[in-house]
Amino acid sequence: MAMSGGNDDGQPMMEMNTTPLIDVMLVLLIMLMITIPPVSHAVNIDLPVNDPNAPPPEVPIDPVINKIIILPNSAIQWNGTPVSIQQMEQYLVRTTSMNPEPELQFQPAPTAPYDTVDKALVSVKRSGISKFGFVGNEQYRVFGKASREGR
Repeated sequence: MAMSGGNDDGQPMMEMNTTPLIDVMLVLLIMLMITIPPVSHAVNIDLPVNDPNAPPPEVPIDPVINKIIILPNSAIQWNGTPVSIQQMEQYLVRTTSMNPEPELQFQPAPTAPYDTVDKALVSVKRSGISKFGFVGNEQYRVFGKASREGR
């Protein structure tokens, strides 16, 4: 017989034991949390893969380089000229048809809004640019260090 909390009159306990039910529910909840993939927003950019056996690419004497800069006030610059996102997309489409395709350098400011940077990266991805690189990544190391130190 189960103990009924002090009254031992020989009668079986009438309360339901919920401990096994809670244990099973917790295990199911943990399994559910493990199997659900984390929600993340990412833009996958196909960067070139370095093949150690491949010969080095031919470097043109006067390479054409385009540069997209994202400023802290959400302004976008194409080679130093302010442009809208639609104009940038037109320039990207135009450069993919050039032979040889110009290199595209992408440089967001450390305090540039994520939304603007994300929209620009999505436009680059949609355009099909194959020569793409991030410029100025060293500024994030200094910016991150300064923010961690409380400056």
